[in-house]
Amino acid sequence: MKKMGKLKKATIIKSFLLLLLAAILFASSIALTAPAFASVQEETEIENSDPDTDTGQDTEQDTSTNPTDTDDPASSQFDSIAKAAILMEASTGKVLYEKNADEALPPASITKIMTLLLGFEALERGDASWDDMVTISERAWKEEGSIMFLEVDTQVRLEDIMTGISVVSANDGCIALAEHLNGSVEAFVREMNKRAQELGLSNTQYQNPNGLPAQGHYMSARDIATLARELIISHPKILEIESITEFTFNEIKQLNRNPLLGIYPGADGLKTGWTEEAGYCLVGTAKQNGMRLISVVLKTNDEDERLAASRELLDYGYQNFELSEVVKAGDDMGQGEVKNGKELTVPLKADETIKIVIQRDRKEEIKVNLSMDEEMIQAPVESDKKVGKADFLLDGELLASTPISTAQDVEKAGFFEIIWRAIITFFRSLFQVSTGE
Repeated sequence: MKKMGKLKKATIIKSFLLLLLAAILFASSIALTAPAFASVQEETEIENSDPDTDTGQDTEQDTSTNPTDTDDPASSQFDSIAKAAILMEASTGKVLYEKNADEALPPASITKIMTLLLGFEALERGDASWDDMVTISERAWKEEGSIMFLEVDTQVRLEDIMTGISVVSANDGCIALAEHLNGSVEAFVREMNKRAQELGLSNTQYQNPNGLPAQGHYMSARDIATLARELIISHPKILEIESITEFTFNEIKQLNRNPLLGIYPGADGLKTGWTEEAGYCLVGTAKQNGMRLISVVLKTNDEDERLAASRELLDYGYQNFELSEVVKAGDDMGQGEVKNGKELTVPLKADETIKIVIQRDRKEEIKVNLSMDEEMIQAPVESDKKVGKADFLLDGELLASTPISTAQDVEKAGFFEIIWRAIITFFRSLFQVSTGE
């Protein structure tokens, strides 16, 4: 009987060991085909910005807001007294206000923004220098309207020509610059139209470099703002020149024609315009609290109305919007799940600094959606590996995006560690089934 009892006990132990071995083999097969268990942080706060962040793949957080909690500037937008107008934030190109922004209208001397852009680009390429001596032709000398009083057959430094165009809106200077850079006004105008196409200015066509009345010479407010932004961002030196309050040439002193200078806080450009057909026009720009705005007003009735329309646009922008840094390059963006790693998760970081133009006091409402390239990151993981992107949204509208990458290395776990995790996962799932969870 004792012998039978021992055999029975041995059989039970043997059966248990076989069952355990089978479980281990079954679990190991799971480990090779299924992802390792990882606990993933579902909501992460971005340092210094506090937006809600969901690290699930392609999962967007609730972007609903209570309209009664936020004053919407759009609901109180004004009707500009200008025939056409637009307000743009310079660093992002975001349009904050527009009225008839795509209507093609005579731009008058605002044309000279393109003339100046081509001048700066020639300087940047090395095709011209500030010390170039520009020979003044009879055609330049005869040009009418606002002039810097160039004299025929004289030579003038290119720097003086560019300054005269910028500060006193010199029509004669535009002709002299065009002939110096391209040999003729006609060739220069072809370059103006070519550059307009490259910049996507779909409602723009030039007939001359200074904006004097000509059939088929037009621009839209949106095109003007886009052009002004290109000039300001690519060649910020223009603002140093445009903010000069007076210019003396040939012993003749003239004042800068921009009415915003010295009147509007932070104003340092950009270009006025007037002809009978164009009316009074102005491209203004100012910088306050780190945000630069570009305003365009076309076809106002007089100088006072032009100034009032420009100030109204800029005031609207600065009173209702702010340029907010919502994430900085290197900031924590939560955790990503790692498959078969020594660590089950890896910290993620933003690759770029993101600044967004938003309505004031709405920064906390910005939502962040993390989209991972793969559901789990396969170990081994190297630091700085791009693994997805972060989208920043407000009221469901995509405001900006940045790539996200891993912030540290993660080594691959050993074979037995992977099996052990699989066993734990297996028995945990059995326990959950048995308890009805």
